[in-house]
Amino acid sequence: MSSLRLRKPSEEAATDAVLDHCDGPTNIIHRRRWRLAFTVIYFTRALESLSKQNSDNPREGDCPSLRDVGPKILSNLVREKSFESLAQIGGVKRLASVLMTNLENGLRGDETNLMRRTNIFGANKYNKPPAKSFLSFVLDAFKDMIIIILIACAVLSLAFGIKQHGLKEGWYDGGSIIIAIFLVVIVSAVSNYKQGRQFRKLSKESSNIRVEVVRDGRRQPISIFDIVVGDVVYLKIGDQVPADGLFVDGHSLRVDESSMTGESDHIEVDSENPFLLSGTKVIDGYGRMMVASVGMNTAWGEMMSSVSRDLDEETPLQARLNKLTSFIGKVGVSVAVLVLLVLMIRYFTGHTQDDARNREFTSGKTKSGDVMDAVVRIVAAAVTIVVVAIPEGLPLAVTLTLAYSMKRMMGDNAMVRKLSACETMGSATTICTDKTGTLTLNEMRVTELCMGKEHVSVDASKEIATSIVEVLLQGIGLNTTGTVHMRPSEPVPEILGSPTEKAILSWGVSKLGMTMDEQKQEWELVQVEAFNSEKKRSGVAVRRRGEQVVHIHWKGAAEMILAMCSDYYSQSGTVNVMTDEARSDFGTVIENMADKSLRCIAFAYKKFDGSLAQFNGKLEEDGLTLLGIVGIKDPCRPGVRRAVVSCRIAGVNIKMITGDNMHTARAIALECGIFNPEEDLGHEAIVEGVQFRNYSPEQRAAAIEKIRIMARSSPFDKLLMVQCLKQKGHVVAVTGDGTNDAPALKEADIGLSMGIQGTEVAKESSDIVILDDNFASMVTVLRWGRCVYNNIQKFIQFQLTVNVAALVINFVAAVSSGDVPLTAVQLLWVNLIMDTLGALALATEQPTNDLMLKPPVGRTKPLISRVMWRNLVSQALYQVIILLTLQFKGSSIFGVDKKVRDTIIFNCFVLCQVFNEFNARKLEEKNIFKGIHKNKMFLGIIGMTIILQVVMVEFLKRFANTERLDWGQWGACIGLAALSWPIGWL
Repeated sequence: MSSLRLRKPSEEAATDAVLDHCDGPTNIIHRRRWRLAFTVIYFTRALESLSKQNSDNPREGDCPSLRDVGPKILSNLVREKSFESLAQIGGVKRLASVLMTNLENGLRGDETNLMRRTNIFGANKYNKPPAKSFLSFVLDAFKDMIIIILIACAVLSLAFGIKQHGLKEGWYDGGSIIIAIFLVVIVSAVSNYKQGRQFRKLSKESSNIRVEVVRDGRRQPISIFDIVVGDVVYLKIGDQVPADGLFVDGHSLRVDESSMTGESDHIEVDSENPFLLSGTKVIDGYGRMMVASVGMNTAWGEMMSSVSRDLDEETPLQARLNKLTSFIGKVGVSVAVLVLLVLMIRYFTGHTQDDARNREFTSGKTKSGDVMDAVVRIVAAAVTIVVVAIPEGLPLAVTLTLAYSMKRMMGDNAMVRKLSACETMGSATTICTDKTGTLTLNEMRVTELCMGKEHVSVDASKEIATSIVEVLLQGIGLNTTGTVHMRPSEPVPEILGSPTEKAILSWGVSKLGMTMDEQKQEWELVQVEAFNSEKKRSGVAVRRRGEQVVHIHWKGAAEMILAMCSDYYSQSGTVNVMTDEARSDFGTVIENMADKSLRCIAFAYKKFDGSLAQFNGKLEEDGLTLLGIVGIKDPCRPGVRRAVVSCRIAGVNIKMITGDNMHTARAIALECGIFNPEEDLGHEAIVEGVQFRNYSPEQRAAAIEKIRIMARSSPFDKLLMVQCLKQKGHVVAVTGDGTNDAPALKEADIGLSMGIQGTEVAKESSDIVILDDNFASMVTVLRWGRCVYNNIQKFIQFQLTVNVAALVINFVAAVSSGDVPLTAVQLLWVNLIMDTLGALALATEQPTNDLMLKPPVGRTKPLISRVMWRNLVSQALYQVIILLTLQFKGSSIFGVDKKVRDTIIFNCFVLCQVFNEFNARKLEEKNIFKGIHKNKMFLGIIGMTIILQVVMVEFLKRFANTERLDWGQWGACIGLAALSWPIGWL
């Protein structure tokens, strides 16, 4: 037998047998040790034979040997953080050789190699719980109590009808109700099923994270789903660890494992503790890891495969509507009970007459079958009143409009992660926005250089002393998290990293002639202090290979680096003392650059006084020598100023929160239109983070409304501003892209993360991801949010009008004459029109610019406004007057019998809803047809409703209990219904 096979079936059986024996009460703690022992034994055997094989014929990518490394063993190695196993294997480098991974150049990126690894170790995907089937949605719809009661009534009606009139004639009443119920259930199920599919699609897109790996010696971004075992992955602050792996190299790498272990402590990852678990978050530092397990072989994969996104998430607006629905439902049930009692009393006291005007019930004479038939008919009428009274379409309308808007917003570069964000955004009164990449293009380039208090052309490297250029290149090439990849076929190198890093590296390569590979070969990193938004600087300690002298380089916000310097270099290479005058001159240079909206980055240097052995690992932060200051230009996005003006017109305040200094922040805010010197007082409108932080709560509350810009801010300052604004009653939207922005994103009413520059931590903390990082897209989200709110208000007005009219008509008619003009089937048809078709018609209205001319709704404004009450009451009152007139005088007015009169009432009622649907399109405008040609869904549903109504009246007489109408009667119905337009206009 070849010893390469890690575990034969017989060996696995033996292992399992041993482990089973470990399950006794006293030996359970030894189970893990047994598993560890077997892992080490089998893996060591594999390594020994692989070593022999590789020594005989060493070939990188000798892929058949990959099959000898069991995915289960690799999975247990990382998941159980088995230091002993890793030590016996020979460490990370030995494991890399087994996995045929070059830790410097990564895997071979050819399709064959990647596919073979996927086949052996699995794909980096987890098995999701099966999607809810269409049948499940149908069954859910049938669970509704009202539907169950109606089905019971329909079955009884069917049974008595067949018994009384025979199968050929007797099935019509009960069968009609069953068909109507079936239609309502199917339409509801189809709607919910489609919504579920859409949410799953959005969920899949939101989980498709981009990660950076090295393949074929080139750093490149790929989808998280394309990662394979053996890949070398780059990690930085804010990243989600994409798979289980082992630390290769890096500095100050710390991860948050709370998502896996529940422990809030941050774990330091290094060569002493090299285990990285999938799903954990990087909270500090940077590094590289080698992937050991992917997909379902990771604990994260197993956990996520059992978790499905809750598609029944109830939004605040849905909660408010459910309360409204519950209240109206109680009123409806009360009316239905009254109708039931009145009809029962009238029937059993002999006050109810049939079509021939004979008493329907005579004590001792009427057959029991006829009595039961009448009782079922009365109960069905009462239950159907409840069906119409309960506005079940309200939650459906919210779901439909949210689903529709989510789909359309995706096309407008906004991915909604939480349903409630759609509606809440419409109420936003303040947007707190970042500067870099949101208001600006994030296309940075070095445009100015200052050395020795004098401006130097960024191209004029020959004007600067060679000694300074050499030290400056060390600061650029070594104190960075970016990479420069020289491509043989391309004249321009590929540069990866943050926008600021890319700008500096690009300048170093193109203008100063930097060769990054040479820098890394010549110098060795001793200590790294990674950049974060608190410190606003990064530093490295390096030494030349073979030497002991340590050199310290700092890079960061110009005024902060300047404060750490005691000397500065002149262009000629001489070192000068940093006098107060010189410091003031450099301060002026920084201000002048900032006034041109440049980001100022300074470079400083120091040679450590002592040998490597004396270096204690802490980078010195004083006594530095200033090398130079660069000004980096990041132009404003073209549409930003127009978007800011739109927000101001809409009554939404814009506040810019940035880490840049006050002068740069003011210049950018001026350019974008956020700051207006004529309206905003400079000392009140612009504050620094530390100043805002040190205010008392009362001072903050007084100043918050006037602040337009917060410069040199930390993530804590952003959180403080959000909390202060919410206390003042504002509905706050906040943008964020960094890990430290997570608290502010969660605290805000709407958290907006950046899709391009945003870290995974920021995205997970947000409600909406702005895919193009553009401020103009936020204005689009605002417009959609208002549209959602407006569409729901339209539907509320439309549906409550129907509810009120139907309730009043049936109640008054039942009490006065003992006759209900609208039958169960007819009311179910009306229910279908207003619930599903009405929701589809009104919920799919697209946003218009008019929405941005109104002030925001805010927190306290009622859902049903005064204008809505005015429209609702006037239309419902008109419908009640018309239909009750037809109920009591219709036969004499038209000269028709009771059945034709009831058909006219039914037809007139439905047509009133069709015409009123047009009124509901515009709540406060007289021109209800404005933009109607753009909503093809609305026109299609109106057309379909009218066609189906004609079919119901003219061709489904037995089903709908109607009679055919002549042209004059149709004209009268249309004329009476059309009067709702001028009433709405008035």
